[in-house]
Amino acid sequence: MVTASRIGAGRRWTMLGLGSYAQLSSAVFVNGVPFLLPALTAAGMSLPRAGLLVAMPMVGTVGTLIAWGYLVDRIGERTVLVAGSLIMAIAGTAAATSTGTIAFGALLLLGGIGAASTNGASGRVIVGWFPPHQRGLAMGIRQTAQPLGVACAALAIPAVAGSLGIREALLVPAGLAALAGVGCLVGVVDPPRPTIDRAAARSLNPYRGDATLWRIHAVSMLLVVPQLTIWTFGLLWLHRAVGLSLPVAGAVTTLAQLLGAAGRIGAGAWSDRVGSRLGPLRTVAVAAVAGMAALAGTAALHWWWAAVPLLVVASVITVADNGLAFTAVAEIAGPYWSGRGLGLQNTGQHLAGAAVAPVFGALIAVAGFPGAYLAAALLAAAAIPLVPARSTGDRSATTRRRSDRRSRRYRFPRRPNAAPGPSQQRR
Repeated sequence: MVTASRIGAGRRWTMLGLGSYAQLSSAVFVNGVPFLLPALTAAGMSLPRAGLLVAMPMVGTVGTLIAWGYLVDRIGERTVLVAGSLIMAIAGTAAATSTGTIAFGALLLLGGIGAASTNGASGRVIVGWFPPHQRGLAMGIRQTAQPLGVACAALAIPAVAGSLGIREALLVPAGLAALAGVGCLVGVVDPPRPTIDRAAARSLNPYRGDATLWRIHAVSMLLVVPQLTIWTFGLLWLHRAVGLSLPVAGAVTTLAQLLGAAGRIGAGAWSDRVGSRLGPLRTVAVAAVAGMAALAGTAALHWWWAAVPLLVVASVITVADNGLAFTAVAEIAGPYWSGRGLGLQNTGQHLAGAAVAPVFGALIAVAGFPGAYLAAALLAAAAIPLVPARSTGDRSATTRRRSDRRSRRYRFPRRPNAAPGPSQQRR
């Protein structure tokens, strides 16, 4: 078994890049297939049928996140990353050559199942190989894979579908997934874990007698609502209410997405510096409430000079919690439960996010965009008291004051019943 002492800094960052690329390829598959809607409807397919088909990858992903997390806990990160990426590649290639609608939808569903593998596995690689004082930054970088994947899909898939065809467009995510599988096979090494029997691993269940993880899951489900409210309706608001042209509104939205990706990295680095995931998470929740409430007020008053910049600011704030919560879950759950913990974390966020479009669409029809923004602020406010005071990944104030920041070698205390991580094993 490869030990932590045999993995240099360069190799860790290489594995971060491979895991992030695998996550990006999953985002291209799951979020890129809906960009086929114009081509499918232009080919004569009804919008309801086309909408059902392009939703299949998301259905497959949401339904299997926890199952993939269990496999990560049992068989390791590298095998799951490789297997899931190859499933995506095979399913995408087969869908490109399929002729029946049912087969096409089933293969897209299968591709979504494969895409779910990268969520927990790539996060576990980061937590397993990076020391605590770098995990927040590394996880923040990894969390940019999804918005970057969506951006890549938006650029490539409609263009290829329009110029070459739907089949050729499906080969784009299939090819990216194949490269991810090969890269992870060659470059990823499973982080070392202490050897214990199954009974001992079950006894380390972090959900037993402790509500910390459940509270973090609930916080993330509430905070994903303002994030997706902006993502889903921001462009429409800029165009219809503010009066910006679609190209200008699209440029503002793109800028907000890019700044949001940078914000995820900054939030992770901040958590490393202060030695806490949950302290910054609570601050982000408070900032999300303030940002969404201010956006609602300025939108109601038609103060566009303030509302448009506030939309950009709120876009950055509302995505900053993702990496913080994800890292906290992995650290608290430990090496034998974090796969399932991360799977449950993502499942909850996906389910909450799925309700945003229909529920807030109906709310906008009744109360307008300001009412929707205010409702999102209220849900974010409900998350603040749910943030745990301190967790496994948080150092006490005394420890923080005494740490030597120049050495950068502090270790986060772990749960009393948690198995030791890579940096705590005997070498």
